[in-house]
Order: sequence, then structure tokens, then C-alpha cells
Amino acid sequence: MKKNPLIFAVLLAAVSCGGPEDGTYRLQLFTTNDVHGRYFDSLYVEEGTRQSLYAVSHYVDSVRNADGAENVILIDAGDCLQGDNAAYYYNYVDTITPHLYARMANYMKYDAVVVGNHDVETGHPVYDRVAKQLDAPFMGANAIRNDNGKPYFADYTIVRRNGLKVAVLGFTNPNMKNWLSEDLWSGMHFESLIPIVQEDVDRVIASEHPHVVIVAVHAGTGNGDGSSLESQGMDLFKTLEGVDFLVCSHDHRPFVTSREDICLINSGSHCRNIGHGVVTLEVKDGKVVSKELSAGLIPVRKNAVDKEMSKVFRKDYEAVRDFTVKPVGTLEEDLVTRDSYAGMCSYMNLLHTLSLSCSPARISFAAPLTFNGHVKAGTLVYNDLFTIYPFENQLFVVKMSGKEIKDYLEYSYDSWINTVSGVKGEHLLKITNTPDPRTGLERWSFTGRAYNFDSAGGLVYTVDVTRPCGQRVEIVSLADGTRFSMDGSYNVAMTSYRASGGGAIMREGAGIDTDNIESRVVAKYPEIRNILYDYITEHGSIDPAETGNENVIGKWSFIPEKMASDMLEKDMELLFE
Repeated sequence: MKKNPLIFAVLLAAVSCGGPEDGTYRLQLFTTNDVHGRYFDSLYVEEGTRQSLYAVSHYVDSVRNADGAENVILIDAGDCLQGDNAAYYYNYVDTITPHLYARMANYMKYDAVVVGNHDVETGHPVYDRVAKQLDAPFMGANAIRNDNGKPYFADYTIVRRNGLKVAVLGFTNPNMKNWLSEDLWSGMHFESLIPIVQEDVDRVIASEHPHVVIVAVHAGTGNGDGSSLESQGMDLFKTLEGVDFLVCSHDHRPFVTSREDICLINSGSHCRNIGHGVVTLEVKDGKVVSKELSAGLIPVRKNAVDKEMSKVFRKDYEAVRDFTVKPVGTLEEDLVTRDSYAGMCSYMNLLHTLSLSCSPARISFAAPLTFNGHVKAGTLVYNDLFTIYPFENQLFVVKMSGKEIKDYLEYSYDSWINTVSGVKGEHLLKITNTPDPRTGLERWSFTGRAYNFDSAGGLVYTVDVTRPCGQRVEIVSLADGTRFSMDGSYNVAMTSYRASGGGAIMREGAGIDTDNIESRVVAKYPEIRNILYDYITEHGSIDPAETGNENVIGKWSFIPEKMASDMLEKDMELLFE
């Protein structure tokens, strides 16, 4: 794909005398994103390997060795500090040793790293520490300080290769306040990527006169229709000027596209692919007179790893493994997270029990956070707690009216089920048979995100699958038999993600202004995984006979029961065949 040399004569006219010699240059850009703690190739509790930073390092270094390190640029587009035991261990357990991710990124010679929403979720002590320990800038130009209006994180960096100036600008996700409690990002606010990205690009081009411009955003690719604050990738792709490569992330969906003068790269997640861009420039009299771009994805071979890197970080792996396999208690009965989609189950009963153990909560909202996890009965090790609860969400107790609770549940179930009449071929669950954007393989999947399928604990209610949204949920009473009133006021336990607006259930379902949620918060508790750990430590085990106490967690079911049960069985077979 060729660029119009006249555009670049204008944008890049002021190249200094210290710039590149006349000739043709070929730079290779490699990108990762949404690594989510996938630092090690080895699993902690069973045999086997997986894609990891070790494999990424092996591939990138092979190109550096073949083509020269001066022709390679490596950047990450965010969400590197959450999602795996290794990240958790160096976030919260070993806080003295320099953070493992910073040391690994430095070893791999990343040129820039973008801040993701799950990086911010770790809290100031973690991401501020990592920012100081990285050799590369930790970037988020649209995270604006409240005190002086300047970026909290690095806004851009200039990478020099063979006399060429490559400008890398980094931006985080602007939707942060709708997911995370404000104490996690205190002192700053987040601006939409439009128009700030173009404004910053124009400013950097005017001041630095780069030969190549790369924009990396921790934002999903999106549809390009301007409707999604968290996924503005295609919105930018359609409008940006003066940018060669746009690196997207966040949605875990591998995607590459291009138009006349820009390439978009989203490598997906978890080191499964490496994003790859190539720019070939011709320089005459110190100016870029032509430029060609191309982009693609490189599948990562999990067994082709950087063996020297593995040796360097072996002690770190052993420390994380020893922490991970530490026994914490026992499990009396298997927990299967996919059972959550068909009704009450031991897994969801446990989450509601944990939430309702935190006074002054009388009702709880919770969703399955592992799509298809299975924890077997027997000895529990710490690793199992990541299957049961994979995120670092805090628990909030929020005051809500009876009507808001009912409306909330109506909205939640509408993201989960269809209105049905029992006709052959209907699907009760909202599922579709389409290609998986991560793999390209056709399979049945939910149209919505399962981690937004909230049910309630502490209530007795039914969900009528034959009725439309707004008329499905009938709340009979609280779990203890107390009358439930639409006009009443209740303390409801939920994740900090949900209280802050995640999934839009509070805002669009219950009609609550989550921008001012603090006025409704009556209590805050630590991370829910910590509450789980404390529960196991206190009780010694997870016993469904205890966590399934209907006097505490209440009871709910889909009705009519026979129709719903038959349809759910068929849909579940499609989802998990």
C-alpha cells in the first residue's frame, strides 16, 4: 500500500540534518496486547505449556538477529498486569522484588507499553510502581491529571532507528469510570479518544517531525459507528490523518485491516498472536518521498520459546508456582461455572453466600466470571481460587429501591434469555452459531457476555420465560420470608465493577446514575477473592450444604419449569458439545 509522497513532504518537511542518509529503509513493528499475566509458558498445577512472553521473545529476537535490532520496534497495547497468578503474586504478595512484568518487558526490550483498564484496576501502588521500573514509557495520554491538566502517564515517545524518528503515542481506555471504583484512579480522569488522539498526533508531528507515526490504544476495534466509548478503534481508523499504524486491543479479537495510508492491528490476547507491521520508506535529501505499509498477524508457537529468558526468570516461576499450589482448604462437591446459565447452582450459591456474609447486605447480585471453569472436589489450592474468582473486583454494598432491583434483574435476564413459546427450533438462551472472532471456527456462543448475567441472592423469585422483558421477574419475598416492597430500600452487595457501571445494568437497567454511585455506597470490602480465601480459612471447606442455605441465599427458577428445563438442556448441549 503506497502513501502519497506530497502528504509526507508537508508533514515531515523539517527533518533535521542528523536524520537518515538517503536510501531505502524497512522497519518491522511487532505488537502484543492483553497479555493478562501470561508471562510463563508452563502451567502451575498440571503438565503442559501455553503461549507466553517466552514465545513472543523467541520470535521477535529471531527477527532482530536476522534483520538487525535497529530495524525492529516492539510495543504492547495494555492489560499486562492482571489475569494470571504471576501478575497477582507480584502485584500484591511480593511487593518488594521489582515487578516481574517490568523486568520481563525490560529484558525483551519493549519500546513502549500502554496502560490498560485492567492495569488501572490493580490500583495506584501497583501501576505507579511498574511505571517507575519499566525502561520503556508506560503510556496513557488521555488519562489527565485533575490538578494540572497534564497526562498522568507518558503521552508519547520517540524511538530512533537508523536515523529515522518513529513517534509512538499511547492512550488508555476512556471508559474507566464505568468499570472501576474511583479510588483506583484517583487524581485523574479519562478523555474520549476522539478528538484527543488526532490533536496529540498533530502536536507531535509539528514538534518532532517523525518519519513514522504509531498510535497504540487500549480500546477495542469496534464497529466504527461512534456508538462505543470503550471500542473506538475503527472510529479512529476512519478519521486519523498522519498515522501509519493504529494498534488496538481490549476486546481480545484478532483483526487487521488497512486503507490507503494507515494499517490497523489488533493481535487478540494472551500471546496467541503477534501483531506485525512493515513500513518501507525511501528517503531523499533527508525527506521521506515514498512509504509503503503492510500488516498481518503471526500465530505464536507455544513450544518455540526463549530458553535463555526462561532460565533468567526460573526463580520467579518457582516462587509463583509454590504460592499457587499452596493448599487452602477442601471442596466437598465439584464447582462447575457453566451450570450458572441454567439456574441456581453450587458455584453461584457460593458467590452469593460470600456477598451476603458482608453486612449490611441483604441482597446480592453476582454473575459467573469464568465461562466454563471446573474445580474438582478435594483439596483446594490457591490456584483454584483464580478459577472461582479470576478478577480483582472489590465488593460494594449499594442502597437500591425495590423497583430498581426488579428493573435491574429484568435487564440482566434480557441479556441472557429470549422470550419463548415452546415452538420447536426456539432457543431459550440468547445464543448464535457464528465464527469465533478469536479462532475463526464456527461454534455456538452467547450473543452477550456471560459475566454480565447477574442473578440475585437473598430473594425468592421466578423468571417467566414466556413473558417479555419487563414482565418476566416476579419477586415473592426476601430469603427469610420478609415481604419485598417495590417502594422499600435495600442494601445490595455487588462488585465494584458493577457498581461503577460495568455492563450498563445499573445505568440502563436500574436507571441509576453510576457517575454519582458514591452517594449510594454504604460499605466497601476488599477484593472478593480475598473474601473467598478468608471464608475457606474460617470454615476449612466449601460445603454446598452450607453455601446453599435457602434461608440466606433465597431461591429462584425459570418458569414454566418443564418447558424451560427442556429448552435449557438443548441449548447447553449446543454451547458445550
